[in-house]
Order: sequence, then structure tokens, then C-alpha cells
Amino acid sequence: MTQFTDLALAKPLLKALTDKGYTTPTPIQAQAIPLVMSGRDLLGIAQTGTGKTAAFALPILHRLAEDKKPAPRRGFRCLVLSPTRELATQIAESFRDYGKHMGLTVATIFGGVKYGPQMKALAAGVDVVVATPGRLMDHLGEKSAHLNGVEIFVLDEADQMLDLGFVVPIRKIASQLPKERQNLFFSATMPSEIGKLAGELLKNPAQVAITPSATTVERIDQSLIFIEAQRKRPLLAELLADKSVERSIVFTRTKRGADRVAKYLVASGIEAAAIHGDKTQGQRERALAAFKAGQVKALIATDIAARGIDVNDVSHVFNFELPNVPESYVHRIGRTARKGKEGVAISFCADDERNLLRDIQKATRQTIPTFDRRNDKTLAAAAAVADKLAPPEKYVDPRRADPRNNVPAELRKQRNRGGRPGGAGANGGGGNGQAKPGGQNRGRNGGGQGQAQTKPAAGGEFRGPKRANGAADQRWNPID
Repeated sequence: MTQFTDLALAKPLLKALTDKGYTTPTPIQAQAIPLVMSGRDLLGIAQTGTGKTAAFALPILHRLAEDKKPAPRRGFRCLVLSPTRELATQIAESFRDYGKHMGLTVATIFGGVKYGPQMKALAAGVDVVVATPGRLMDHLGEKSAHLNGVEIFVLDEADQMLDLGFVVPIRKIASQLPKERQNLFFSATMPSEIGKLAGELLKNPAQVAITPSATTVERIDQSLIFIEAQRKRPLLAELLADKSVERSIVFTRTKRGADRVAKYLVASGIEAAAIHGDKTQGQRERALAAFKAGQVKALIATDIAARGIDVNDVSHVFNFELPNVPESYVHRIGRTARKGKEGVAISFCADDERNLLRDIQKATRQTIPTFDRRNDKTLAAAAAVADKLAPPEKYVDPRRADPRNNVPAELRKQRNRGGRPGGAGANGGGGNGQAKPGGQNRGRNGGGQGQAQTKPAAGGEFRGPKRANGAADQRWNPID
């Protein structure tokens, strides 16, 4: 079996790995590290939890240290693009942990926080920058960041970038990078648009594909409950009340839906918190900290917000709504049963979500045990109360939805009015000038997980308006 000591990594990296107790690389690390160290472009297909971050962070740090030189002023040698703040923070922490004995500098660039500290960090030059596309576009517009010194470019979670409407800004960022550079491209799935983007960015790439471990799925007790949409929240509250549910993640289709579910659960006496792109950075950090500390029993999240959340002791995953991409089902339920433990995954399915269930069972080649709680009179009264709090959202199959819904809400509204997107910030280098985040596409995900008991018995280039100093305002990004 390959060990980290067999991969010719620099001694300071091996020391950092030893400090963390790591000796054996994961499959993607064993395959990707030598390829990245050799300077090749790489296309990696791997989901969260496979050790993907170390697969690119370790060889990048090795290469930067091997050819150590000052980063250009207001520039950086390595750029990592991430779809969300949480994932960006996690990636940056990994770079710092692994490179702590190497004297390399790392900075994070994302929205929801003031510009001043980021501009100060960039001013002197940085070895590694981990950024979300929207905030990086802001800095490029303000000339507080330059891309002419980038030697290595990493695009992480590319499929989620597509879901967030980031393909256009990614192309714009890539167009400003030096032509001679190394490109690393990672995605959990490979839809056609992402395949096209990979073809544009990568030059003769090596490919590494890591599939989810079958043994992990085998350790998950999966089940599905047929239930009316308006009765999902009372059913979820009923299941969460069971003492066997210690820590759970509940997946919803939209940010608004996550808030509705969290509000209902709290009103039902269950410790719950929602985490998504419309929350401030502080709110998201507090919710995640409370969840990790066991103060919150249920974390309600969208697929996008859940990327970057790394918590091992999740006993249950609830798919309040089924994902429209079958592969996302495996990614979701893989949040439980980690490190050899067992877990429970429960999905809810309304009548208009049955096509999604068929797609999931076809893709995973398994039949999920089902239970029927439709017409359950014990849930009827509670459902009426839930409807008063907020009516349930109707599922819209994205395959029949208007394709215009795939652009961020604020941009879509402006286009419908025949104008250009408006920005709220007119602060020049702006500490607090920030546009209100746009809404998330409602038609992206459908379906849900659940069971009768907690464990059953039987486009074109976008330019924002000009700020006072003439720079374009790019703050339309719904997540960062």
C-alpha cells in the first residue's frame, strides 16, 4: 500500500502530515499527487469526503516551495476558485495546515466581509489565494488584485459553479490568467456544460475518477416515505423527536425552503438552524459551530451550502426533497456513516417527485425500501399549522422549467426590465457597500427523504453598473 513517504513530497509536508496523524493517502491522493507534482493539467472527478483538497494542496505546496520566489505585488502564484465561503475557508485552512512548516502565505477572498483586510493581504503579494468568483471579480475591477503572476489555477466543485451561474465569470477570470500555467479541474459530476468548460481550460490533462465507496453506502440504512408535500414538515418533526437522531442534516431544494423548515422545527421545540447563501457570514459560522458542538440537532441546508461542511458524527440525513441530479443523492447520504460508522438516510417523496425517485434508483441500481404515510390523519392537524406558518413550495421539474431561471434572480429581474443588474455598493473600495444577495433557482432540486420511523420497523458577458470611481460592480453573486 502506498504511503505518503513514497510520493517524494518535501520533508516539511511530510512533517505536517505526521503532525496530523496521516500516513496513507486516499485513492485520489495517491493518483493525483504525482501527476500534479509533474506539472501536468488534471481533470479530477471526485466528491466531497474523498480527500480531494489534499490531493491538490500537497503537490501545489511542494511545487511552490521547490521554486520559492516572492509573489508579485497585488498578485499570487496559485489561485483556487471555490463556489462557497465555507468551502473556500476549509480549503485555505488545509493549505495553512499542510504548509505550516514552509513559510508560505495563504489568503481567502470571499464576500460577506469587509474589503479592507483582503486588500491589505493582497497588497504585499500572496503565495496562495482561495477565492469565490464574485468577490475576486470585485477585486479585479478595483485593481486591488492582479492575475499576471498565477502559475497554478484550480477550479474546485465545478458542477456547483454551474448551478450558481458562475460559468461566465470563471471564463472572464480565466481569460486574464497567463497562458503558461498549470490547470487543475475538479467536479463531483460532469454535466455537458462543465465538460465544455474543462475542454477550454485544460491542456492534455491527466484524468482521475474516484467513485463513492460501495462499503460506505452499504453501512447506510436507506428508506423512503411517500408523503404529501404539505405534511413533510410535521413528519420531519416527528422523526427528529426520536432519541436515536443525534445530529442530522436536512436537505431542501431552496434557501427559502430551508428557512421555512427551520422555522417550523424551532416552533416545534427542536433545535434547528438553516445555512445557505442568503445568511451572513457570521450567521453561517455560528450555525455551523453550534451544529458541530451538538447545540443544534438539525442543520437545514441546500446542496450548494452543504459543500464544504465537514462533520463526521452525523447520525441521520433527511432528504426533505429529492435531488434532481441522481448522483447528488449519493453525495447527500454520504454525509452519514463516515469513519466506519453506520448511518440512516431517510427520503420524503411527494407524488410529483416520483420521476426523481425512478432516476435515483436507476442510477444507483438499487431499490430503496418505501413506506406510505399519505392520508395519515395524525399528521393532518400539524400540517394545517405548518401551512399557516408558510405554504409548501410546489416542485418544478427543471427539465420542464424555463431556462431563464438558471441565471441569478437579481440578474434575471434586471434583464426582464430591459436594464442591467444594479449594485448596491457605491463605496469605491467599499467596506460595507454590498448588494442584496440574489435568490437561488427554485427549480434545481426536487424530492426528499423520510420514513415512518427514525429507523423503520418493516450566456453573454455581464457588466455591472459603474461605481463612483468607474469600476464595474459585480456583486450579483448569490452565495459569496
